[in-house]
Amino acid sequence: MADITRRFGRRHLRSAPTAHIRHHKRGKLTHDGAGLSFWYRSLSAALSEVPVNDRELAMAFHARTADFQDVTVQATVTYRISDPAEAAARLDFSVDPDTGAWRGAPLEQIATLLTETAQQHTLDVLARTPLAGALVDGVAAVRERVAAGLAAEPRLPATGIDVVAVRVVAIRPEAEVERALRTPAREQIQQEADRATYERRAVAVERERTIAENELASQIELARREEQLVEQRGTNTRREAEESAAADGVRAEAEAARTVRLAGAEAEAARQVGAARAEAQAAWLRAHGEVEAATLHALAATRLAENLPHIDSLTLSPDVLTGLLSKLGRPEAGA
Repeated sequence: MADITRRFGRRHLRSAPTAHIRHHKRGKLTHDGAGLSFWYRSLSAALSEVPVNDRELAMAFHARTADFQDVTVQATVTYRISDPAEAAARLDFSVDPDTGAWRGAPLEQIATLLTETAQQHTLDVLARTPLAGALVDGVAAVRERVAAGLAAEPRLPATGIDVVAVRVVAIRPEAEVERALRTPAREQIQQEADRATYERRAVAVERERTIAENELASQIELARREEQLVEQRGTNTRREAEESAAADGVRAEAEAARTVRLAGAEAEAARQVGAARAEAQAAWLRAHGEVEAATLHALAATRLAENLPHIDSLTLSPDVLTGLLSKLGRPEAGA
């Protein structure tokens, strides 16, 4: 909207660069252009303000597919007024000279024209397309058809309107139908998730089984090696026992041989000692046999005296001494 100020009974208009101003005074065009600034009298001025910038028009409408399903189409049309003179001549872009506000609703008229034209072409496309095709390829088909239809619409160039771009945001069915359409995909996704879960579990079970088999194989190998170790230890113990027994046998044989040799030596020594003693006894007997009786008696008394206890003093009565002497002298008398 133009900026209008009052000074001394006159009006001053200052427009934006994107607004095309047409000023008629007494039926004559005195100002025509964008971004103008001028003084005027409100009683004699006829002003029109036409926006020349790109404008976005969002639209949403319902359509029915070939299988009688209701869908909602959301689209956006970008347009601009390329010929402000034609637009001002065909639509009411006049503004109040005192306030600068539009007296009519020209942009709503343009929006109605574009929306109805786009809706007409959209209905024509979707009426021949089933719901599945509309949801898959309908966006591109509707966009191309609406763009071609707006470009071929004769009222738009006659009004000075150019369509810059057409965008179809979405084509959506009713909520119940959309949930029903999502169900197979969700079920398939859930089945894929379940299958992945089962496969993961199967892989986990297989890995656990492999681990258990490896552990069992390790235990079996360990038990086999322990058995070999026990057998080897038994063999070593038996070999040690055999070696010890053999060594004990050798020691026993050596000890027996030594004992036999000692016994033989002792027997030989005893025999020789006996023989020597016998010879000594025989010699002693021969020596005593050749000696006189008195000498033997003296030797016997000497030997007896050697074996008697020590006597410091001995007192003999005359009778005992006489008898003893008489006994000692009796052999001599016999001799």
